[in-house]
Amino acid sequence: MKAFRGPKVWLWRWRRNPLRRRADVVEAWLLLAAWLLTVVTGVLAGLLAARSVEHGLARERADWRPTVARVVARAPGRSAAEDSGGSGGERVWAEVRWTAPDGRAHTGQARVAPGSRAGTPVTVWTDPQGHLVSRPTTPSEAAFRSTLTGALVGVTAAAAPLVGGLALRSRLERRRLAHWDAEWARLGPQWGRMTG
Repeated sequence: MKAFRGPKVWLWRWRRNPLRRRADVVEAWLLLAAWLLTVVTGVLAGLLAARSVEHGLARERADWRPTVARVVARAPGRSAAEDSGGSGGERVWAEVRWTAPDGRAHTGQARVAPGSRAGTPVTVWTDPQGHLVSRPTTPSEAAFRSTLTGALVGVTAAAAPLVGGLALRSRLERRRLAHWDAEWARLGPQWGRMTG
């Protein structure tokens, strides 16, 4: 059970008080600096990470282009015409061939409708060098992704000064208790003589 400490007085370490020690003032300033560093670090790291992710995704949207590719060989599975039950939009992997902007032919794996015949056109996304890439994110997906990344990076970056400040406070508390123990060991026996 904790001892009663009385009402909480805000900013007591900065108020003039004859019982206030230099260590209390130092601890107050160090804790204030740790909290400010935590907030500033978290906000700046989060904003920089979000901006970087948003910029990278915007560059992908600008650079990546849809390209028409052709299925090289019949895709596995039954085509929609053959499948009376309907495949419900399922896609299968198949080899496709397309021509890059520089005129070179490329082949790769892409998702196509089941049972697609050789030569069936399919839209794929390519980078400026003609390599296959995934579909770029939409602006709303990019905003969500950059916000989430910024929040996670901000919280993670803010953890370092926060943990450092808490560790410093714990060390100051242990030091203060050690000083109190030393003072009590020196003055405690005198109290017994005064009351006796």
